[in-house]
Amino acid sequence: MSLDQDQAIARLMRFLSVEGITGQEKAIGAEVVKMLREIGVPEKAIRFDMANAKIPLPTETGNLIVTLPGTKPGPRRLFSTHLDTVPLCAGAVPNRKGNRIVPRGKTALGGDNRTGVACLVTMLAELLGQNLPHAPLTVLFTVREESGLWGARMVEPKELGDPVMGFNIDGGSPRCITIGAVGADRWQVEIVGKAAHAGVHPERGISATIVAARALASIHANGWFGKIRQGDHEGTSNVGPFGDAAGRSAGQATNVVTDYVQIHGESRSHDAKFIGAITSAYRQAFQQAAKDVQDDQGKTAKVKFTSFRNYYPYHVKESSKVIQTAQAVAASLGWQPTLKSSNGGLDSNWLVRHGIPAVTFGAGQHDVHTIDEYADVEEFLEGCTYALALATDNRGTQEGN
Repeated sequence: MSLDQDQAIARLMRFLSVEGITGQEKAIGAEVVKMLREIGVPEKAIRFDMANAKIPLPTETGNLIVTLPGTKPGPRRLFSTHLDTVPLCAGAVPNRKGNRIVPRGKTALGGDNRTGVACLVTMLAELLGQNLPHAPLTVLFTVREESGLWGARMVEPKELGDPVMGFNIDGGSPRCITIGAVGADRWQVEIVGKAAHAGVHPERGISATIVAARALASIHANGWFGKIRQGDHEGTSNVGPFGDAAGRSAGQATNVVTDYVQIHGESRSHDAKFIGAITSAYRQAFQQAAKDVQDDQGKTAKVKFTSFRNYYPYHVKESSKVIQTAQAVAASLGWQPTLKSSNGGLDSNWLVRHGIPAVTFGAGQHDVHTIDEYADVEEFLEGCTYALALATDNRGTQEGN
């Protein structure tokens, strides 16, 4: 597969230069549309959906969808990646150093996932520029992946044209194909205690901080925090923001017994039932701790614990057509790809949930979500080559997959 490497790298540098942290994807979405027009994608093939109107977090724009009818018969294939970056990428300036692109300052780079964006725009540029035959294609650029896979969750499957398989770009080497990933719960607990003068009558108060501390100590002692192994089941959990409802510190003074704490956390596992078990352990720990902390009248704190399934675990069978296709196309490039499962969520979690068998491969992003992030140029170009090979592949073009 031949492609214009200089143009591919130029696109990557261009997209890396446009800020677009999660929920604020309007500018990068507009830049991608501008580039799509430049490479000859028909205007009627480009649109934004209304996913942002359904996402329960402020989101500037919907998912960007490109739909091409194909130049040869066959079932439709989906290619996807996400537009947004983590907040640590705000203000990033890309700098090429040999085979790596790194951030110029103390920010993350945004290779997660501008490498995917540039990869798919390059795929489209080569398809149109070289007039390469291809079956019908849909390219999906999602929003708010980094803050909960929201764009992929809220996309309407019918707007994707009923693809029979999907290829999601998000990761390092394209020679490593992710065929499964964990699911996750997000949970929140509100602990309502009772304020009192901490120096004069502390016994009249009910400390929400102590309730939280006792609950989390119990969670840790019983093996429900961090990497979890309970019998034959495995998973992870974490406690995130710990403060008040406005994101400030829990308690505003040392001489007042803290009367309110809000905590957010997550539970993950490849086992859907065990995700619920982890979340349940947290709920029970907070409820028990609330009973154990009392004022001088025997009154206790109140606990409101809520959770929701952020995304479901999935595992695509190795005998499936999408994996057979991914492996066969990789082999045609002289690769021996490895198959793996991920402990992080991917847009593929929701694509599979929507009924689209999907796998994920990388395009050169490394050390993501840190100021040490970099993009590997060689892997990026390999990702572009792989995407183009998958788009022009003849397997399944004469019959369903």
